[in-house]
Amino acid sequence: QGKYTFADGLEYKDKKWRYCDGYDRRFYTEICSGLKPAGISQLTNLDPPRKIPEGCYDCGDGFYNPETRVIVDYELRFLRNAADDEHEWIIRTCRKAWDETIEHKPKP
Repeated sequence: QGKYTFADGLEYKDKKWRYCDGYDRRFYTEICSGLKPAGISQLTNLDPPRKIPEGCYDCGDGFYNPETRVIVDYELRFLRNAADDEHEWIIRTCRKAWDETIEHKPKP
């Protein structure tokens, strides 16, 4: 019967929830402050985004090291070991510390 407000000020609504619904991909800070110009788009709701340690992923509540399968909080304190399903989800979904260049290869 109460209400829940996230740390950034976004208030959760169990009916007519429009945030992150698949149609509007803006972060809450972009909804409040507007979009940045092309070329300097936000990567996360936090702007500038956290620097991810080398070889790790930002999994939402901390950083994940796929080599050790350990998740630490943003102060680098141990949180948990990742189970197989969480490991796969993080590798598939989360922002990583490195960039990958994907080249377009025209058909012969």
